[in-house]
Amino acid sequence: MSDERTERPVLGRNAARDEEDRKERGVALRAFFYIFGTHLFAGFVWLLFYVGEHAHK
Repeated sequence: MSDERTERPVLGRNAARDEEDRKERGVALRAFFYIFGTHLFAGFVWLLFYVGEHAHK
C-alpha cells in the first residue's frame, strides 16, 4: 500500500478563478434542471388529478 498522493498543478490566480466560475455555472445549471424537472413533475401530477376528477362524466 503506497502513500502516493496525486499532485495537482499549481494554478495561477486567473486559472483558479476560471475553474471556480465553471463549477458555479455547473451548480447553477444543475439547480435550474432540478427546479424545472420538479415543476414539470408537479404539473404532470396536477394533470392526472384534473383528468381523474373529470373522468366520471
